[in-house]
Amino acid sequence: MVKGQSGGFVMTPHKVSICILLQVYAPSGQLSVPYPFDSISQHNRLGLFLIALTKSCDDILEPTLDEFLKLLKEFGVLYNWLTDHVTGRLSSLSSPDDLFTFFSELRGILAGLETSIIDDDQINLDPNSNLGMYLRRCMLAFNTLSFEGTCHLLTNIKTYCKEVFSPYEMSHLDDASNDPEAPLEYENMDLENIVLQNFTEELESRKRSNERVPFHNHSSKALFSLVEDITVSPGQKVKRNHRSQMQTQPPSVESSDVRTNWQIQGYMSEQADMIEKLGSSFPMSAFESVLKLLQKVAPELHRVHFLRYLNSLYHDDYSAALENLSRYFDYSAGMEGSDFVPPLSCMNNGRYEIALLTLGMTHFHFGHPKLALKVLTEAVRVCQMHSDDTCLAYTLTAICNLLSEVGISNITGIMGASDSHVSTSMSVQQQLFLLLRRTLKRADSLKLKRLVASNQLALAKFDLKHVQRPLLSFGPKASIQLRTSPTNVCKKLRLSSQLIHQFDNESSVVTIDGALSTSWLKNQRKPTTTLVFPPESGPESNRDTFYSWLQSSSVPGSVLQLVGSSYLVSATSWELYGSASLAQSNALLFANCFADSSSSADLALAYGKLIQHLAVYKGYKAFAALKIAEAKFLSVSKSGILPVKLQLLHERALHRGHLKLAQQICDELGVLASSVTGVDMEIKTEASLRRARTLLAANQFSEAASVAHSLFCKCYKFNMHVENATVLLFLAEIHKRSGNGVLGIPYALASLSFCESFNLDLLRAAATLTLAELWLLLGPRHAKRALNLIHSAFPIILGQGGLELQSRAHIAEAKCYLSDSSISVSEDPDIVVDSLRQACEGLEALEYHEMAAEAYYLMAIVLDKSGQMEQREEAAARFKQHITALENPIKPEDPLVNLL
Repeated sequence: MVKGQSGGFVMTPHKVSICILLQVYAPSGQLSVPYPFDSISQHNRLGLFLIALTKSCDDILEPTLDEFLKLLKEFGVLYNWLTDHVTGRLSSLSSPDDLFTFFSELRGILAGLETSIIDDDQINLDPNSNLGMYLRRCMLAFNTLSFEGTCHLLTNIKTYCKEVFSPYEMSHLDDASNDPEAPLEYENMDLENIVLQNFTEELESRKRSNERVPFHNHSSKALFSLVEDITVSPGQKVKRNHRSQMQTQPPSVESSDVRTNWQIQGYMSEQADMIEKLGSSFPMSAFESVLKLLQKVAPELHRVHFLRYLNSLYHDDYSAALENLSRYFDYSAGMEGSDFVPPLSCMNNGRYEIALLTLGMTHFHFGHPKLALKVLTEAVRVCQMHSDDTCLAYTLTAICNLLSEVGISNITGIMGASDSHVSTSMSVQQQLFLLLRRTLKRADSLKLKRLVASNQLALAKFDLKHVQRPLLSFGPKASIQLRTSPTNVCKKLRLSSQLIHQFDNESSVVTIDGALSTSWLKNQRKPTTTLVFPPESGPESNRDTFYSWLQSSSVPGSVLQLVGSSYLVSATSWELYGSASLAQSNALLFANCFADSSSSADLALAYGKLIQHLAVYKGYKAFAALKIAEAKFLSVSKSGILPVKLQLLHERALHRGHLKLAQQICDELGVLASSVTGVDMEIKTEASLRRARTLLAANQFSEAASVAHSLFCKCYKFNMHVENATVLLFLAEIHKRSGNGVLGIPYALASLSFCESFNLDLLRAAATLTLAELWLLLGPRHAKRALNLIHSAFPIILGQGGLELQSRAHIAEAKCYLSDSSISVSEDPDIVVDSLRQACEGLEALEYHEMAAEAYYLMAIVLDKSGQMEQREEAAARFKQHITALENPIKPEDPLVNLL
């Protein structure tokens, strides 16, 4: 890139050629249809052609003059005249004065901003039109060139013109004008230290004279040998899926196309996107060798350090990630690669706040929340000192994400001096809620749409698991409704997912990275392409098809990833609210519609949710789906598949009575969590709860209660109230299994209270069932009360509950009928037998031997009282079968051991 040009818009010979055509399209001072056009339609067609060319100007690769002239030929209007005019005008630019005169003439074709009355027949470009804006960008880029840059541009134009007469395939260079030993005028760059020693001086000169843009040609054969597998053509959109992403070779660029700094920057940006998308499955070693050689041949490309940082980050190399991150900001001062314009106060001092933000997120990624919070707090202070509002908004969002993911006891002072009036008596939830709202407001005022959607998503997560208590409430009429609001959660999720529509509407007017126009230009070269230009279509139909291209849209990948995350959160919310069908549909929608744009970790999470749903409602047929998911995400570290696998194995071990194996699985699940306090709390909670369930299955009631009480205190400390509802219900289950119903009822009622506050409908139904079982323990006189409780929970249990919960409900209902003296089971045995048969079907699908044995035992008693002896013997035989399965220890050849 030439020094002095900002915003990434570099003046090149191709852009000069477009400017020459613009001068033909709108010549200064001419009226009506200008020469050489014969009609208005010819003139308008050139305008459409120029619009397409200008919108593809930001592509990584620009066409050569030969390719540009081929485009003119396929354009089909005044080809000979336009070709002679463009080549002649380019050849006439032989000195910096000629360039200055040319760009001065271009000013005359723009309509003055102060002009209020223009002749209807006068041809002028509107400065705010697409062509006018492009011309103004070209003029600004030329005006900011230094004298050295102007000389470079002249040299590039000479090389650009030679390519028409000296194609790449020529093996001889006999013409005096192409003398390889003759030095190029105005070219004073030293390329000797980046060319391999085994190349002769003749090959060096020939390669330099044949390059499209000779300045900043960092790589000769050394770099070309690295990148040979994939060709990146103008406007090409590489579509990937996760199967192709698991390959062992990193994508690269064909040797004939990698030439300039600009092209290499585009290549590195693409690789950065792939690293963030693939995570640990991205080939680390192969790509690291590419980056090392890039750094060797082009040390001024600071983004190489950033790519090495990303490569180390997603492969969990902590020391290498910090080292490369420090190098990147030491060399670039944070002035490269940011998505927003720095304030004037940072132009001379670099972007220290960006470095702090990235460092804080790095510490957070590696599981160091306190260190990350310290760095991010310093970033807030620096942002306020430099008046960098945009970076401040991103930093506050990062802090909110950190506080939402980990447990922090106090966040006072994080919001800066301007928020010092916030009371220190507020709870952590109130402070976090206040910070989330202010961050959303700040992002909205700065028009940062992606950040607004991200904050809406964070607020939805907060509303999902936290009750919003008013900051101030007093007086006898103050109403406090201590409940979450599912309506607010769904509203915020919908607002977050609407981001895609905003970008879709924008894309119909503003084309992102010129892909649309380049696609149209490419299809002009292939008139037989299906659905674009049929063989029988002529110039008029071509023009109509171009308008259909204009109606298409391109949504950025980061936007699609954010929208996909909203569907994942929606699936989680419906899991908590008790709607299994909606949770499954949201997970399926994410896996089918957002798989290509989302990260491997998010996709693995969606697959894990679908596998868990399959296991709960269909039994252990889910292991077949688990094997497929394991193969798909084998190379993804920290994926959500391994915890799901361990949970399914633990559930199956408990159901089959293999308690030692269940304890071993609990230990392996606990190892997956970080040892840092407050990190990976979900895995830690799951591992502790399953350890307590294993102890309960072994009838070690006091040990199980001790683990559960410790888990309850931990969840209360870190404000995990939804998890507390589950722990309280488990404590009630312990007292039920130990036969102490009186002590278990308060825990069940407390769990019911939590469920009502957080709208956990399915868990509330399970708590109601447990409460009914506890009442039944107190004696037959409470059978009717227990039966009423069970029937009140039946609609949710039978509609949304899994196989185990439904079977438990059927068995409890049968027990109520058997305990109620007012109901004669011998006269109407089907009322009990039907419920028990449904329970047995579900329990045998789950291989839950203990509960299945209980169901068959009750069925045998009922059938014996009703005189159905043959069916009684069958039930008794099934009872003995399940008891025998419980008593037999697990064998090495058992499929469960093989799965583990």
